[in-house]
Amino acid sequence: MSQITQGVTLVTGGNRGIGLAITQSILDTGGEVVCVSRQAPELQHERLHSVIVDLGDRDATKQAVADINAAHQVLNIVHNAGVIRPALIEDVALTDLDYLTELHLATMVTLVQASLPAMKEAGYGRIVGISSRGALGLQTRTNYAATKAGMFGMLRTWALELGPAGITSNCVAPGPVVTDMFDEIMGDDKQRVNALAGSIPVRRLGAAEDIAHATQFFLSPAAGFVTGQVLYVCGGASIGTVVV
Repeated sequence: MSQITQGVTLVTGGNRGIGLAITQSILDTGGEVVCVSRQAPELQHERLHSVIVDLGDRDATKQAVADINAAHQVLNIVHNAGVIRPALIEDVALTDLDYLTELHLATMVTLVQASLPAMKEAGYGRIVGISSRGALGLQTRTNYAATKAGMFGMLRTWALELGPAGITSNCVAPGPVVTDMFDEIMGDDKQRVNALAGSIPVRRLGAAEDIAHATQFFLSPAAGFVTGQVLYVCGGASIGTVVV
Protein backbone atom coordinates (compact mmCIF):
# COMPACT_ATOMS: atom_id res chain seq x y z
CA MET A 1 0.00 0.00 0.00
CA SER A 2 1.51 3.34 -1.09
CA GLN A 3 2.36 5.87 1.57
CA ILE A 4 0.56 9.19 1.44
CA THR A 5 3.47 11.60 1.52
CA GLN A 6 2.02 14.83 0.19
CA GLY A 7 0.08 17.17 2.43
CA VAL A 8 -2.63 16.50 4.96
CA THR A 9 -5.81 14.47 4.39
CA LEU A 10 -9.13 15.90 5.52
CA VAL A 11 -11.64 13.14 6.31
CA THR A 12 -15.25 13.98 7.12
CA GLY A 13 -17.04 11.63 9.48
CA GLY A 14 -13.71 10.10 10.38
CA ASN A 15 -14.73 9.37 13.95
CA ARG A 16 -16.59 6.10 13.35
CA GLY A 17 -17.47 3.37 10.89
CA ILE A 18 -16.08 3.68 7.37
CA GLY A 19 -14.57 7.08 8.12
CA LEU A 20 -12.66 5.74 11.09
CA ALA A 21 -11.30 2.84 9.03
CA ILE A 22 -10.16 5.30 6.36
CA THR A 23 -8.54 7.51 8.99
CA GLN A 24 -6.74 4.54 10.52
CA SER A 25 -5.47 3.34 7.14
CA ILE A 26 -4.03 6.77 6.34
CA LEU A 27 -2.30 6.97 9.71
CA ASP A 28 -0.96 3.44 9.25
CA THR A 29 0.75 4.50 6.02
CA GLY A 30 2.39 7.58 7.51
CA GLY A 31 -0.17 10.20 6.60
CA GLU A 32 -1.54 13.07 8.64
CA VAL A 33 -5.31 13.42 9.07
CA VAL A 34 -7.76 16.11 10.08
CA CYS A 35 -11.02 14.46 11.13
CA VAL A 36 -14.07 16.70 10.71
CA SER A 37 -17.14 15.32 12.45
CA ARG A 38 -19.86 16.01 14.98
CA GLN A 39 -18.01 14.01 17.63
CA ALA A 40 -14.31 13.50 18.24
CA PRO A 41 -12.91 10.06 17.41
CA GLU A 42 -11.87 7.86 20.30
CA LEU A 43 -8.74 7.10 18.31
CA GLN A 44 -5.76 9.18 19.38
CA HIS A 45 -2.61 9.66 17.36
CA GLU A 46 0.11 12.30 17.09
CA ARG A 47 -0.77 12.81 13.41
CA LEU A 48 -4.54 12.96 13.96
CA HIS A 49 -6.33 16.26 14.51
CA SER A 50 -10.03 16.56 15.32
CA VAL A 51 -12.39 19.40 14.43
CA ILE A 52 -15.95 19.28 15.76
CA VAL A 53 -18.63 20.77 13.50
CA ASP A 54 -22.08 19.95 12.16
CA LEU A 55 -21.47 19.67 8.42
CA GLY A 56 -25.15 20.33 7.85
CA ASP A 57 -24.55 23.89 9.08
CA ARG A 58 -23.16 25.74 6.07
CA ASP A 59 -21.75 28.77 7.86
CA ALA A 60 -20.12 26.71 10.61
CA THR A 61 -18.66 24.36 8.01
CA LYS A 62 -17.17 27.21 5.96
CA GLN A 63 -15.51 28.68 9.04
CA ALA A 64 -14.16 25.33 10.23
CA VAL A 65 -12.77 24.45 6.82
CA ALA A 66 -11.18 27.88 6.44
CA ASP A 67 -9.47 27.45 9.81
CA ILE A 68 -8.24 23.97 8.85
CA ASN A 69 -6.73 25.19 5.59
CA ALA A 70 -5.09 28.10 7.37
CA ALA A 71 -3.34 25.66 9.71
CA HIS A 72 -2.66 22.74 7.35
CA GLN A 73 -1.71 22.07 3.74
CA VAL A 74 -4.75 20.01 2.78
CA LEU A 75 -3.94 18.18 -0.46
CA ASN A 76 -6.26 15.19 0.04
CA ILE A 77 -10.00 15.24 0.75
CA VAL A 78 -12.24 12.30 1.64
CA HIS A 79 -15.86 13.32 2.00
CA ASN A 80 -17.34 10.37 3.85
CA ALA A 81 -19.85 11.91 6.28
CA GLY A 82 -23.43 10.99 5.48
CA VAL A 83 -26.84 10.05 6.80
CA ILE A 84 -29.66 8.00 5.29
CA ARG A 85 -33.06 9.10 6.69
CA PRO A 86 -34.97 6.29 4.93
CA ALA A 87 -38.61 6.71 3.89
CA LEU A 88 -40.99 5.39 1.27
CA ILE A 89 -41.92 8.00 -1.31
CA GLU A 90 -45.27 8.63 0.38
CA ASP A 91 -43.43 9.70 3.53
CA VAL A 92 -40.41 11.50 2.08
CA ALA A 93 -39.82 14.85 3.78
CA LEU A 94 -38.36 17.65 1.69
CA THR A 95 -36.64 18.98 4.79
CA ASP A 96 -34.66 15.72 4.80
CA LEU A 97 -33.80 16.27 1.14
CA ASP A 98 -32.55 19.74 2.01
CA TYR A 99 -30.35 18.38 4.79
CA LEU A 100 -28.90 15.53 2.74
CA THR A 101 -28.21 17.88 -0.15
CA GLU A 102 -26.35 20.18 2.20
CA LEU A 103 -24.40 17.37 3.84
CA HIS A 104 -23.58 15.19 0.83
CA LEU A 105 -23.17 17.81 -1.90
CA ALA A 106 -22.84 21.39 -0.66
CA THR A 107 -20.33 20.39 1.99
CA MET A 108 -18.17 18.68 -0.62
CA VAL A 109 -18.13 21.86 -2.69
CA THR A 110 -17.09 23.84 0.39
CA LEU A 111 -14.28 21.40 1.19
CA VAL A 112 -12.88 21.45 -2.32
CA GLN A 113 -13.12 25.20 -2.83
CA ALA A 114 -11.22 25.84 0.41
CA SER A 115 -8.38 23.46 -0.45
CA LEU A 116 -8.01 24.24 -4.16
CA PRO A 117 -5.49 27.07 -3.74
CA ALA A 118 -3.06 24.77 -1.90
CA MET A 119 -3.65 21.92 -4.35
CA LYS A 120 -3.07 24.12 -7.38
CA GLU A 121 0.04 25.64 -5.86
CA ALA A 122 1.40 22.14 -5.18
CA GLY A 123 0.34 20.86 -8.60
CA TYR A 124 -1.17 17.90 -6.78
CA GLY A 125 -4.42 16.89 -5.13
CA ARG A 126 -6.67 13.93 -4.39
CA ILE A 127 -10.45 14.25 -3.97
CA VAL A 128 -12.47 11.18 -3.01
CA GLY A 129 -16.19 11.11 -2.38
CA ILE A 130 -17.74 8.19 -0.53
CA SER A 131 -21.05 7.62 -2.29
CA SER A 132 -23.11 4.41 -2.19
CA ARG A 133 -24.28 1.50 -4.26
CA GLY A 134 -27.70 2.85 -3.23
CA ALA A 135 -27.20 5.64 -5.76
CA LEU A 136 -28.34 3.10 -8.35
CA GLY A 137 -31.69 2.87 -6.57
CA LEU A 138 -32.91 1.19 -3.40
CA GLN A 139 -36.23 1.06 -1.60
CA THR A 140 -36.78 3.86 0.96
CA ARG A 141 -33.74 5.80 -0.31
CA THR A 142 -35.26 8.61 -2.40
CA ASN A 143 -33.30 11.43 -0.76
CA TYR A 144 -30.20 9.37 -0.05
CA ALA A 145 -29.96 7.87 -3.54
CA ALA A 146 -30.52 11.23 -5.20
CA THR A 147 -27.80 13.04 -3.28
CA LYS A 148 -25.32 10.16 -3.39
CA ALA A 149 -25.85 9.89 -7.16
CA GLY A 150 -25.24 13.63 -7.37
CA MET A 151 -21.73 13.01 -6.09
CA PHE A 152 -20.98 11.05 -9.27
CA GLY A 153 -21.66 14.02 -11.52
CA MET A 154 -19.80 16.48 -9.33
CA LEU A 155 -16.66 14.35 -9.05
CA ARG A 156 -16.60 13.52 -12.76
CA THR A 157 -16.96 17.23 -13.59
CA TRP A 158 -14.07 18.09 -11.28
CA ALA A 159 -11.96 15.38 -12.90
CA LEU A 160 -12.30 17.30 -16.17
CA GLU A 161 -11.76 20.72 -14.66
CA LEU A 162 -8.91 19.90 -12.27
CA GLY A 163 -7.00 17.19 -14.10
CA PRO A 164 -4.65 19.70 -15.80
CA ALA A 165 -3.66 20.94 -12.33
CA GLY A 166 -2.59 17.46 -11.19
CA ILE A 167 -5.72 16.97 -9.09
CA THR A 168 -7.67 13.73 -9.37
CA SER A 169 -11.31 13.30 -8.42
CA ASN A 170 -12.87 9.88 -7.83
CA CYS A 171 -15.72 8.17 -6.06
CA VAL A 172 -16.01 5.01 -3.95
CA ALA A 173 -19.51 3.52 -3.82
CA PRO A 174 -19.86 1.00 -0.98
CA GLY A 175 -22.43 -1.75 -0.90
CA PRO A 176 -23.86 -3.09 2.38
CA VAL A 177 -21.15 -2.56 5.00
CA VAL A 178 -21.45 -3.54 8.65
CA THR A 179 -21.16 -0.35 10.70
CA ASP A 180 -23.15 1.21 13.51
CA MET A 181 -25.27 2.97 10.88
CA PHE A 182 -26.01 -0.40 9.27
CA ASP A 183 -27.01 -1.78 12.65
CA GLU A 184 -29.35 1.16 13.23
CA ILE A 185 -31.16 0.44 9.96
CA MET A 186 -31.22 -3.36 10.19
CA GLY A 187 -31.80 -3.72 13.92
CA ASP A 188 -31.61 -7.18 15.51
CA ASP A 189 -33.28 -9.01 12.62
CA LYS A 190 -30.62 -11.69 12.02
CA GLN A 191 -32.74 -13.41 9.40
CA ARG A 192 -32.97 -10.20 7.40
CA VAL A 193 -29.22 -9.60 7.72
CA ASN A 194 -28.43 -13.14 6.61
CA ALA A 195 -30.80 -12.84 3.65
CA LEU A 196 -29.08 -9.62 2.59
CA ALA A 197 -25.64 -11.24 2.82
CA GLY A 198 -26.93 -14.20 0.81
CA SER A 199 -28.14 -11.92 -1.97
CA ILE A 200 -24.64 -10.52 -2.55
CA PRO A 201 -22.52 -12.44 -5.11
CA VAL A 202 -19.58 -12.86 -2.71
CA ARG A 203 -22.05 -14.06 -0.04
CA ARG A 204 -20.94 -11.71 2.71
CA LEU A 205 -21.45 -8.19 3.92
CA GLY A 206 -18.70 -5.65 3.58
CA ALA A 207 -16.38 -4.40 6.30
CA ALA A 208 -15.29 -0.81 6.79
CA GLU A 209 -11.75 -1.88 5.94
CA ASP A 210 -12.91 -2.94 2.47
CA ILE A 211 -13.86 0.65 1.74
CA ALA A 212 -10.67 2.00 3.33
CA HIS A 213 -8.54 -0.13 0.98
CA ALA A 214 -10.28 1.28 -2.09
CA THR A 215 -10.08 4.83 -0.79
CA GLN A 216 -6.39 4.43 -0.04
CA PHE A 217 -5.81 3.51 -3.69
CA PHE A 218 -7.43 6.70 -4.96
CA LEU A 219 -5.47 8.76 -2.41
CA SER A 220 -2.14 7.28 -3.43
CA PRO A 221 0.36 9.45 -5.33
CA ALA A 222 0.69 6.41 -7.62
CA ALA A 223 -2.94 6.81 -8.77
CA GLY A 224 -2.35 9.99 -10.72
CA PHE A 225 -3.62 8.49 -14.00
CA VAL A 226 -6.98 7.51 -12.48
CA THR A 227 -9.64 10.20 -12.31
CA GLY A 228 -13.36 10.62 -12.87
CA GLN A 229 -14.06 7.05 -11.83
CA VAL A 230 -16.71 5.41 -9.65
CA LEU A 231 -15.49 2.24 -7.93
CA TYR A 232 -18.24 0.03 -6.52
CA VAL A 233 -16.94 -1.82 -3.47
CA CYS A 234 -20.03 -3.91 -2.99
CA GLY A 235 -19.26 -7.59 -3.39
CA GLY A 236 -20.96 -7.51 -6.78
CA ALA A 237 -24.22 -6.00 -5.49
CA SER A 238 -24.10 -3.25 -8.13
CA ILE A 239 -24.65 -5.89 -10.82
CA GLY A 240 -28.08 -6.96 -9.62
CA THR A 241 -30.77 -6.03 -7.12
CA VAL A 242 -30.32 -5.60 -3.38
CA VAL A 243 -33.35 -5.71 -1.10
CA VAL A 244 -32.68 -4.32 2.38
